[in-house]
Amino acid sequence: MIDMLVRLYDLPESSETYRTVSEKGVTLRRARAFERHTVSEFVKENFSPKWVSEVEVAMTRQPISCFIATRDKKILGFACHDTTLRGFFGPTGVSEDARGLGLGKALLFKSLEALRDIGYAYAIIGGVGPREFYAKNCGAIEIPGSDPGTYTDLLP
Repeated sequence: MIDMLVRLYDLPESSETYRTVSEKGVTLRRARAFERHTVSEFVKENFSPKWVSEVEVAMTRQPISCFIATRDKKILGFACHDTTLRGFFGPTGVSEDARGLGLGKALLFKSLEALRDIGYAYAIIGGVGPREFYAKNCGAIEIPGSDPGTYTDLLP
C-alpha cells in the first residue's frame, strides 16, 4: 500500500468538523496515560494486534500522541501519530457502530494539527487504505515509489 504526503502548513479549517461531532455528543481528546489498557483493549477488539503495539508506543510519548473519540464513557475511535516513525500519521480507526459520524475526519485533523504544532511541515500517512478519504479531507498526495515503503520484512 502506498504512502501519502500531507502539507501540514496548509490544512483545511477544522472547527466545523469539531462542532459537528460535538453536537453528536462526542468528545475528542488526547488519551491519558492511565487509559493505556482501555485504549489498547479497544484497538485489540476492533482492529489489529499490530495496531495495539503502535497505540502502546503512542501512549509513551510526551505529550501522548494518541487521540480518542468518546461518548458516554465509551471509546468510539482513535488516531495516533509518531508511532511507526516520527512524522507518520496512523494507525487510526473508528468502531463499526460509530462510522458515519465524521469521527475519522475529526481524529485525522487532531493528529495532523498536533504534528504541525510540534514543528512538522509535512506528515506521512503510511500504508494508506482509503486514498480518496485522505486526498479529499486533508489534501494528501501519493508518494511515488512508496509501496511497500517502510513496511517490509513484517513479522507476524
